[in-house]
Amino acid sequence: MNHKSIIKVRDGYCHKILIDDLSRLSERYPQIEIINIGKSVLGRSIPAVKLGDGPRKIHYNGSFHANEWITSLLLMVFIEKFLEAKVSNNDYLGINVNSLWQKNTLWVIPMVNPDGVDLVQNGFSPDNPYYRNVLQANKGSTNFRNWKANIRGVDLNDQFPANWEREYTRRKITEPAPLNYPGPHALSEPEAKAIANFTLEKQFDLVIAFHAQGEEIYWGYEKLEPEESSRIIKRFQKVSGYRAIRYVDSDAGYKDWFIYKWHKPGFTVECGLGQNPLPISQFPAIWSKVSKIMLEGLIT
Repeated sequence: MNHKSIIKVRDGYCHKILIDDLSRLSERYPQIEIINIGKSVLGRSIPAVKLGDGPRKIHYNGSFHANEWITSLLLMVFIEKFLEAKVSNNDYLGINVNSLWQKNTLWVIPMVNPDGVDLVQNGFSPDNPYYRNVLQANKGSTNFRNWKANIRGVDLNDQFPANWEREYTRRKITEPAPLNYPGPHALSEPEAKAIANFTLEKQFDLVIAFHAQGEEIYWGYEKLEPEESSRIIKRFQKVSGYRAIRYVDSDAGYKDWFIYKWHKPGFTVECGLGQNPLPISQFPAIWSKVSKIMLEGLIT
């Protein structure tokens, strides 16, 4: 099959384009299932895409942080290439996709923070109900390149109940901000709550949160990660060349909570190198490494 690619690698990959792309993917590939796991503060859907029907339950997510939206595009390109290989019965990077499809059920949430992503890319207008709050949190500036939080100024990757109080104390930020404000309490934000509920429901065997940047992979938390994680991280390192970091002085992240609660393998992959938002010109170089981690997560 010589279809034109649906997912276009382009600047400004926002929620509207994501939804359009998912609609077109589901038309072309009826094998996939798409559900909405919840809504953002401003009512945007948070879609999850299911690939495969195997017993091993895997989860990938992207764009927890607004100015790391390139991770949404990385995941969407992976979804399409994986489906192309499945339908045409081809190998993908030398791996038989049909066998991975039968081994795994992969749920991908490409854009955890759609309101934040939209803010970084498109700015916002005075009719936005959070206009005044966002402007105040951003110290009056309408340049949102450094914005990581959701539209309420809460860092969604500081929202999970894994020593949240300790993270709150460490951050020393007690009001909405472009980054690093953990919120008034754990899971105060609808986006974080949606991901937590979805994870509780699905009981994944392995999760990877894709962030930017640093070319690093964080893989431990409080010595609660299983022995298996050290084997998997070596494989991720080998295929990507990324640096493995076991422990870091941080709590309340999605990966932290997953390890804390289930003692199963959880990873945060920091894609690319530079200042966020990473330029789209870097996409091919980032893709060449990160796509191998995405595939390896289904093999290990």
